[in-house]
Amino acid sequence: MTAPKINYCPGTLAEGYDSYSRSSLRGLFDGRKVSHVLPYDPPQLSEETAQVFIENRKRISVSGVQEKLSLVLDENTLRLTREGEQGTHLLKPIPRDLKMVGQVPANEHLTMQIARQVYGLKTAENGLIFFQDGSPAYLTRRFDVRSDGSKWRVEDFASLAGKTARISGANFKYDYSYEGVAALLKQYSVAYLVEAGKLFQLMVFNYLFSNGDAHLKNFSLMETPSGDFILSPAYDLINTRLHVDDSVFALSAGLFEGDYRSDYYRRTNYPCQTDFRELARRMGLTPSRTQKLLRPFIEKQEKVATLIQHSFLAEASKRGYGQAYRTRRNHLERE
Repeated sequence: MTAPKINYCPGTLAEGYDSYSRSSLRGLFDGRKVSHVLPYDPPQLSEETAQVFIENRKRISVSGVQEKLSLVLDENTLRLTREGEQGTHLLKPIPRDLKMVGQVPANEHLTMQIARQVYGLKTAENGLIFFQDGSPAYLTRRFDVRSDGSKWRVEDFASLAGKTARISGANFKYDYSYEGVAALLKQYSVAYLVEAGKLFQLMVFNYLFSNGDAHLKNFSLMETPSGDFILSPAYDLINTRLHVDDSVFALSAGLFEGDYRSDYYRRTNYPCQTDFRELARRMGLTPSRTQKLLRPFIEKQEKVATLIQHSFLAEASKRGYGQAYRTRRNHLERE
């Protein structure tokens, strides 16, 4: 594999760049000019390199199934953290055991960019970056690390629900409903009336873009300077349908605590506007606010197609990604 030719910013996907644009450099690296190529070969190329990466993974404090590596910005170069050093960025190389596994980094990057640029969701700063041999990895800046190296307190919703593998079994992060997630937000955030709208948007987005990985550990509350808790920036957004034949929702109970589903949902196994309006009502959102929050997701967004075309997905994956989006939007349009 050789380094890819860059025509679009590997951060914002803006056209006309052969590396990171100025706005990407500001968001990801505080304006420092950092290369889109890492000073490393991928770990599978040599045992010596693999051992360095293995030692790094032992020190990382972020949980999850997919391999993550801890990086720090040293002058203008990203490098693996050393023992006792606080990382500022996370690197997710190509994982294992999925269909079209080489597309995973570009998929997550594209989905995160669509969430921010098209729908205005607050997301973790992110971009694509490449190993020396040209293979891609997903890069994100840690939002829980302060400028002085200390950390903001962050609690994922599995912790808030008191769910662990030991207590609740192997499926602990999936055995819940999204209505239940909203109830946890109401319990733990004094800013619930504001944050509920953000959570609702994120739930609709995850449905629209086939994110079957939106489990309890992929929602978090984050401490503010005043000591309150609000939703953290969104993270781990990805169109899982490109890689696995998963269910419509990550959480086993789906949208609701009870057995409510619209007639359309019961017929097709896909929720429509009626279902999300009912979820919003249960979350305490007014009909007028719900309409305002839903409208961008129901309307056709031309920029989605533009970002898909600018993405680093292979052509076949671009077509599959676009088709999945159009199919879900067709379901969401129904009353």
